[in-house]
Amino acid sequence: MPRVIAVANQKGGVGKTTTVHSLGAALARYGVRVLLVDLDPQACLTYSLGLDPETMRASLHDVLAKRVHADLAITRVGDLSILPASIDLAAAEVQLMSRTGREYALARAIDPVISDYDIVLIDCPPSLGILTINGLTAADSVLIPLQCETLSHRGVGQLLETIADVRAFTQPDLEVLGLVATMFDARTRHGREVLADVQIRYGLRVFEPSVPRSVRFAEAPAAGRSIIDHAPSSVGAAAYNEIAHTIAVEAGIITPAPEHSDAPDHSDAGGVVPI
Repeated sequence: MPRVIAVANQKGGVGKTTTVHSLGAALARYGVRVLLVDLDPQACLTYSLGLDPETMRASLHDVLAKRVHADLAITRVGDLSILPASIDLAAAEVQLMSRTGREYALARAIDPVISDYDIVLIDCPPSLGILTINGLTAADSVLIPLQCETLSHRGVGQLLETIADVRAFTQPDLEVLGLVATMFDARTRHGREVLADVQIRYGLRVFEPSVPRSVRFAEAPAAGRSIIDHAPSSVGAAAYNEIAHTIAVEAGIITPAPEHSDAPDHSDAGGVVPI
């Protein structure tokens, strides 16, 4: 069975779309079959892959409205597949409210196609509305991007309450994978304190390494590329590559790289390791 991971945080601007795109690209480089689902009416993930949301032949809104099947809306971009969004998805919230079993609309829509993939990454909108509930219900786990600032910290508690409700009513097996610290600046005490407090307060795992703030992340979407392709040697790309590898190994999709026994021995260097 494929892993379905919802990337969620109701606070905007914390790096949800960047995390979905970057992890997807990194996973694809490991040979993982990845489907990205753009559940945000702003369609930033769709745009970030170099697609024009206004000219797509079909989008997730059409799938949820039962106009087309998911396989006809999925678009291939390089090594990634995406179920794109458009602004029309905003109307889906209203339409779903009157539908019986509305929380399961996305799960039912993608169920016929997810067996073609190893991992499905869902980019949830910055809200706790019916679209996010659909994303959480369709998923087996949640990854929470966290910008290490006070306001983003407050949102984690609210999101965890929503996750608890989803477990109680629609998806009892939903688990929280952990946090990804985004736009992190280790030089500031505030960022370190917020990250430490979230770990202690909520008992959540924090994936290592933290993703640093970088202008490369702002440049990449304009080129229709992920940080993995736009700046592969950057620290940000390295961070997402490592997190993606951890997720894939723990999901049993790839095997961990063997440890090399021929690493240089610096035990006699007086504690100084050459750089």
